[in-house]
Amino acid sequence: RLYAALEQTSGIPADRFAAGTGSVAVLYGLLSAYCSPGDEVVYAWRSFEAYPIAVELSGATSVRVPLREDGTHDLEAMATAVTPRTKVVLVCTPNNPTGPVVRHDDLIAFLDGVPEDVVVVVDEAYVEFVRDPDAARGLDVVLEERPNVVVLRTFSKAYGLAGLRVGYLCGPAAIAEAVRKTTPPFSVTDVAQAAAVASLAAVDELAERVDAVVSERTSMLAALRAQGWSVPDSQANFVWLPLGDDALDFAAAVDPISVRAFAGEGVRVTVGDPQVNARLVEGAARWITGR
Repeated sequence: RLYAALEQTSGIPADRFAAGTGSVAVLYGLLSAYCSPGDEVVYAWRSFEAYPIAVELSGATSVRVPLREDGTHDLEAMATAVTPRTKVVLVCTPNNPTGPVVRHDDLIAFLDGVPEDVVVVVDEAYVEFVRDPDAARGLDVVLEERPNVVVLRTFSKAYGLAGLRVGYLCGPAAIAEAVRKTTPPFSVTDVAQAAAVASLAAVDELAERVDAVVSERTSMLAALRAQGWSVPDSQANFVWLPLGDDALDFAAAVDPISVRAFAGEGVRVTVGDPQVNARLVEGAARWITGR
């Protein structure tokens, strides 16, 4: 049922999808299908915290490539990091937790330099929040019929179905089939599938909800930059404050506002209701004026 709905909404054949209990589970299925001990998986860092865990569980070795100072992927360095041992490359766009996207032209140039026997995963968990016209769109790349590129999507973010755990992969039929073979039967429940299918049909509701977040994100970024913060250009439903060693102290200072601190690196602030966002901006102002 879910595959039929995805085919209907995307125009991409159902045999090119593989679903699972969240995009992390789908990613683990792909790594299990393509990686063995001694193989390598290349990804940017800091990026999604589940990557090193999933790679370790698959038996492969993580190769982390530092982000640029502005929180963007260094695709040239990532391409250089690809070796004969590399089986998979992960590209998170918008990047979690820093927020910037990979631009379309940059992604195409990167893909042109990656061997076709290396699977490139474009993780688009937050793609619904993207407004940058130059941003890469993974499904457009998939439609170019590249044999080694897949896209990860989830219903946990913009669609608001985090508790039901539904994610999927879209790519070449051969890769989708390999991933489906690693997925236990009935892993995505009937209730979860029904909710996901209904969410795909609720186009207007999704647009209204996402537009509200994007508007608040724009306001929050402008306010923080006016205070003097150096904030990456987030295209997700959060903003990143590169606080370094002060990350934990900042999180404590703005408590009980919910932020996610990454010790020694920074703080990811979810864009929430206007009142909560205003309190965060006020707390950030107090912090920066007191430094």
